[in-house]
Amino acid sequence: MTLRTPTSPAPVGQRAVPAPFGQHLRSWRQRRHLSQQGLALEAEISTRHLSFVETGRAEPSREMVLRLAERLDIPLRERNTLLVAAGYAPMYRERPLDDPALALSFARKVGCKVNDNDPLGKILMAIFDEVVEKKLIQPTFVTHYPVVISPLSRRSKNDPDLTDRFELYIYGREIANAFSELNDPVDQKGRFLQQLHEREAGDDEAHEMDEDYVRALEYAMPPTAGEGIGIDRLVMLFTDSSSIRDVILFPLLRTRQE
Repeated sequence: MTLRTPTSPAPVGQRAVPAPFGQHLRSWRQRRHLSQQGLALEAEISTRHLSFVETGRAEPSREMVLRLAERLDIPLRERNTLLVAAGYAPMYRERPLDDPALALSFARKVGCKVNDNDPLGKILMAIFDEVVEKKLIQPTFVTHYPVVISPLSRRSKNDPDLTDRFELYIYGREIANAFSELNDPVDQKGRFLQQLHEREAGDDEAHEMDEDYVRALEYAMPPTAGEGIGIDRLVMLFTDSSSIRDVILFPLLRTRQE
């Protein structure tokens, strides 16, 4: 990162930071009720540097823009606006996969088994499983999963199409799954009904309706979160086993077909 004082001129040929970047950044910071000092602490930069960036007297690196966007929890589709305002190319040059038709076409191109009526979040998850998961070698947390594939997770306060959920991947395998529990009985029942619709359409992994659980939520449930860690998958990682059946003492066997 290059930092220049207010009185020193920018080097010849140096990219000037457009004023809108500072305005966008300040707007998001205020929306999150963060002071300059608070955001600087979160982003691990000096308050003076952040002040210069917001006023256009210092240029942020692309890495810094993305780090600030992450600390401010800016929705993914809005981060490109911040990148462009800072003078950088967006994270994608083609149309984003927010278009269901484009996502469906791409999913089939890479070999995903998807249906024409699958919701966008389910299609994106199929693309993730096929293209991205196997490339996550180093410990990686994947966050903000779509609502349609997370029927028990609470919606994100910043994007109602996403949830407060993350999964940990190591060496191309899912190791842990965690989320904030949904405690809204109306929303929960609606999601169960959506899952029933998908189950009727042929999705065997979709949840069934649980009226007892919905009734329990109606009596009230405090804010709750949980995490599940696959011990068997950890053993697979430690023993370099390619199949989970190799690390389970008594694996379930398929019924023999005559």
